[in-house]
Amino acid sequence: MKARVDWAGGLRFIGGTQSGQSIIMEASAMEGATRVGASPMEVVLMGMGGCSSYDVVSILKKMRLAVADVICDMEAERADAVPAVFTKVHMAFTVKGDVPLAKAEEAVRLSVEKYCSASKMIGMTAEITTSTEVVAAD
Repeated sequence: MKARVDWAGGLRFIGGTQSGQSIIMEASAMEGATRVGASPMEVVLMGMGGCSSYDVVSILKKMRLAVADVICDMEAERADAVPAVFTKVHMAFTVKGDVPLAKAEEAVRLSVEKYCSASKMIGMTAEITTSTEVVAAD
């Protein structure tokens, strides 16, 4: 895997991936400018949510369950000292569809504890907790 980050002035950076995707990152709003990018740590947190959500969808589909949507809301706490690593992360999953709660909880547990690379890395410094709810598909 390869990536590149280019400085775009101020505290704004453009990240690019080997597969041709790009993202704007910004530490804070530049004076007189509107913030257009997520902070690098917000990107890390979203990456963890994306990685785990991908797993949850894949696991539920392998169980042949009718999953319509998966949403992962996350809240993180960071250390007060530099480096301000994540110390706590809560991942609240909402699974939409005809999915038994126990199966959704199992998929979340398998993702966070076994399959999600991002969760495993962040779990080295942070306590990761989860909650899961199932709601009917729209």
